[in-house]
Amino acid sequence: MLFLDTFSLEVKTTGGTDILDLTAAVQAKVRGTGVGSGLLTLFISGSTAALTTIEYESGVVNDLRSAIERLFPQDLVYEHDRRWGDGNGYSHVRAAFLKPSLGIPIEDGRLQLGTWQQIVLLDFDNRPRQRLIRGQVMGTKPSNA
Repeated sequence: MLFLDTFSLEVKTTGGTDILDLTAAVQAKVRGTGVGSGLLTLFISGSTAALTTIEYESGVVNDLRSAIERLFPQDLVYEHDRRWGDGNGYSHVRAAFLKPSLGIPIEDGRLQLGTWQQIVLLDFDNRPRQRLIRGQVMGTKPSNA
């Protein structure tokens, strides 16, 4: 029988291209559903943040932050800023390229991430935010559950 459960995580960010590891919190939520085999979908609401996976260690995190700045510089003139004057046009472009959702398989009740792969939130906005990440787990429970 197919089982469906939803959950949410709230995360406070600082407004400085935060890159935050969500792996332990997400795994705990998945474990709490009792699903043994299935699929996790994560989604972040908002147009200035994204979700991805990366090896969460300071060197790679800094490399990612630098690469994002090279690809989508904060100091360019963005039409969004001209129209709204909020200075976060770059954050909308960054989030659009990196995307708001992830899908991760679940086997034996565990996220099937690689050895050095973690789930991260990237918040590009230029002000602190309270971010809401929604998760949906779809799958089957072990017959002894």
